[in-house]
Amino acid sequence: MTNICSQTVITVPPQTIQLEQRWDKIFLQSDKVEHFKVTFKNRYGITLAADLYRPKNSPDKLSAIVVAGPFGAVKEQVSGFYAQTLAERGFIALAFDPSFTGESSGLPRNQASVEINTEDFSAAIDYLGSIDCVEREHIGILGICGWGGMALNASSIDTRIKAVATVVMYDMSRVISKGYNDSMTEGQRLAMKQSLNNSRWDDSQNSYATLNPRNNITVDQITDETPQFIADYSRFYTTKRGFHIRSVNSNPNGSWVLSMPLSFINQSLLNHAHEIECPTLIIAGEKAHSRYFSEDAFKMVGSKNKELMIIPNAVHTDLYDNTTNKIPFDKLETFFSANLL
Repeated sequence: MTNICSQTVITVPPQTIQLEQRWDKIFLQSDKVEHFKVTFKNRYGITLAADLYRPKNSPDKLSAIVVAGPFGAVKEQVSGFYAQTLAERGFIALAFDPSFTGESSGLPRNQASVEINTEDFSAAIDYLGSIDCVEREHIGILGICGWGGMALNASSIDTRIKAVATVVMYDMSRVISKGYNDSMTEGQRLAMKQSLNNSRWDDSQNSYATLNPRNNITVDQITDETPQFIADYSRFYTTKRGFHIRSVNSNPNGSWVLSMPLSFINQSLLNHAHEIECPTLIIAGEKAHSRYFSEDAFKMVGSKNKELMIIPNAVHTDLYDNTTNKIPFDKLETFFSANLL
């Protein structure tokens, strides 16, 4: 136990994050776009690090797209690949590291929050709307995996978003609070809450920075009993295909902090999806374990201009990169061109 004592002055340690200047992404750099490393703050004072991609020899002003995801990934992985590809197709695209992860600031590291991570999207729009090369009335967002749910949540509150797309979206509130396919019982949910809250006694003494074990098994640990989507995650995040040292999902030494699930188990990301009015495109894989999230979200979205696109024979991670040539970039280009330009 800590003895009680009066305090008059406290020192809060500063945070310094070095932005990597070399190309350290899992995809090749395009010779068709310009690349800039930029930073901006959200309304909680957290500094977000991002990669901005702009078509070479572009007009003075362009429409822009903010890209984020998957949940636990960094901008050097999937979101950056999408952003660079969209820039090749004529948009300014910004891929950012969410608060508390990657090169963005925020303590403790590897934390996540329904409220703060939704705000990250709006802060990115604030930034894009402040630079000369962006048409501030023509900004859309794209959320991948767990950031699909964040994107829909942001679109239900930020009326500046002119179009929203999601790819293999997860509703992180739903999966954390109810389990996959809503399989969690009331007893299991109570046990989860008890475990999370009881762990806070010790975790508080470590500034809530205690990490859970690594997220993904390694390829050599895959067996015939391993669920297919777990094996797919492993083959992406722990191999040369998708590994990145700053990614929560790749980190061999730990993953999210113990307290991460707390804000998700009683706050729904899609409570206000019926208020979304902007054009909405929801893309899912036919064979993805996450497909039901997209199908249910599509029913909830209130926009009259909405579309659900199912990619034949695609599993969840097929839409992380284009190794199987299944990402519908033509569709994304058409959608954003029609609704942003």
